Amino acid sequence: MARLLVDMNLSPGWILLLLAAGHEAVHWSEVGDPRAPDTALMQWAMANGYTVFTHDLDFGTMLALSGADGPSVLQVRCLNVMPEAIAPLVLSVIRSYEAEIEQGALVVADERRQRVRILPLNRQT
Repeated sequence: MARLLVDMNLSPGWILLLLAAGHEAVHWSEVGDPRAPDTALMQWAMANGYTVFTHDLDFGTMLALSGADGPSVLQVRCLNVMPEAIAPLVLSVIRSYEAEIEQGALVVADERRQRVRILPLNRQT
């Protein structure tokens, strides 16, 4: 079961779908200021143990620049991000990468492929 914080750029309709699939889910508009910067959303997700579910490319950049090991981010890069269009994809990605998301990861998914990078993104090898 994932704990997902749905970003403002995604429909609140995702909440019922995610709850029905057995996940915990909350839309940012329910817990934070809709006009707050993305950093506030990231801080809330980290403090409360949630994965950020977003369509915003800025979250990957923030993770890379900060070197942070959390929170995990699930980023969908599809043209149509409505639940009725990509719910099977999103639910499949959550199932497939549950361990990585729990560990701390950036998961990027579109209709053709999924990529996972373990956090922190700028780790030294």
